[in-house]
Amino acid sequence: MTLRQQAEDIWQAGVAAVDSANLVRQVVRRDEQTLHVCGEVFPLDRINRIVVVGAGKAGAGMSAGLEAALGADLVDQKVTGWVNVPTDCIRSLRRIQLHPARPAAVNEPTAEGVNGSECILDLVASLTNDDLCLVLISGGGSALLPAPIAGISLTDKLSVTRSLMNSGATIQELNTVRKRLSRIKGGGLVRAAAAGRMIALIISDVVGDPLDIIASGPTVCDSGTAQQALSVLQRFFGTSHSGEKVPASVWRVLQDQARATIAAAPAAIQCRNVIIGNNRTALIAAAGRAAELGFEVRSLGTDRQGIARDVGVEFAKLCLIARDEHRSHPICYLAGGEPIVKLTATDQPRKGGRNQEVALAAGCHWGQIDADRMLVLSGGTDGEDGPTDAAGACFDHAVQSESRQRGLNPIEYLDINNSYPFFEQCGGLLKCGPTHTNVMDLQIGLIASGDS
Repeated sequence: MTLRQQAEDIWQAGVAAVDSANLVRQVVRRDEQTLHVCGEVFPLDRINRIVVVGAGKAGAGMSAGLEAALGADLVDQKVTGWVNVPTDCIRSLRRIQLHPARPAAVNEPTAEGVNGSECILDLVASLTNDDLCLVLISGGGSALLPAPIAGISLTDKLSVTRSLMNSGATIQELNTVRKRLSRIKGGGLVRAAAAGRMIALIISDVVGDPLDIIASGPTVCDSGTAQQALSVLQRFFGTSHSGEKVPASVWRVLQDQARATIAAAPAAIQCRNVIIGNNRTALIAAAGRAAELGFEVRSLGTDRQGIARDVGVEFAKLCLIARDEHRSHPICYLAGGEPIVKLTATDQPRKGGRNQEVALAAGCHWGQIDADRMLVLSGGTDGEDGPTDAAGACFDHAVQSESRQRGLNPIEYLDINNSYPFFEQCGGLLKCGPTHTNVMDLQIGLIASGDS
């Protein structure tokens, strides 16, 4: 295999380890008389309905895995469900309705998402004491579960979300605001439930697996405050309420919340939240495959954040150092996490994503240094990278050579966050379609041995 083929093989091994259907089947099983969910045992004759709700990029795979684990007979007898997923994840299932809540590669809330969220809220409101509710949550759930509170519109919420994302807000900062503007996030789903027993199966796409941040915590009572949300907005946009970046209605609603002294009504039921897969699961599998291919694995951990181009430069430096060691065996650097793209002001058209920017920044750091025997690949485990049809990109000697033949200067593309057109022309895009899972990103730096 070529160095790039090896990198893609390592990346795919990581993605396969967090296959959403398999993750669900590992924690849900049944026999003739009982249902086992995350170690809890439920006699089937005491369950009236099994209500399945949820949202996320892994929703389709999780739903299919759940139906397979339950068995066709139990599904047909007792299951009803509704899960919001991206349009390109729709498939036909027996009893769980997969709802197209947003277009592919457009990670923003839509009116269809609102409609789906209303159906989910109606379902949990119909729960009785004899019902079991299973919630399937995965990355991307925030955009797929829009349910604006009274006083703001979907357009208002979309505006503030875009402004925060374009300003480089972290997922934690973004969700601190989003939860205060939603009827379903921040524990809203649990508060809407009338009765019954609720267990959430969660595939984490956030560093550290914070339950209140993943998909904005629909099954976790919000520990944040309106004042914290206001502080986030003020940090990025100042104290001016002109509405240029943040609609006046958003400022008003959050200020009203901050002044309120009435505590929210307690939830009628409790929800058990269980992480069934995360970035560490993927990184361990990727490391195992790299070792099988003969690489010395050097892991940088799964808590990688920061600015995407800085991450790319770091990988490029590590590759150069390792290449200069002149070792007789190849080296593989591995990392997991989710950096952010800080947009540069420009009037020029641009297209890209954080993983493509990581790879492009690595190539730009190498500059005129020959990238022979080195490679940096970064890819989103969900198969998406920004508003593009790629999961990420790879910068290697072939991409470098092609860019030189075409007379392309990668720095010009990086300067305006325009990574996709560069890699599209030079053959470096990583495309795999939706993976039906999401545990953030995997970054790979490979250095071939000196005698290869």
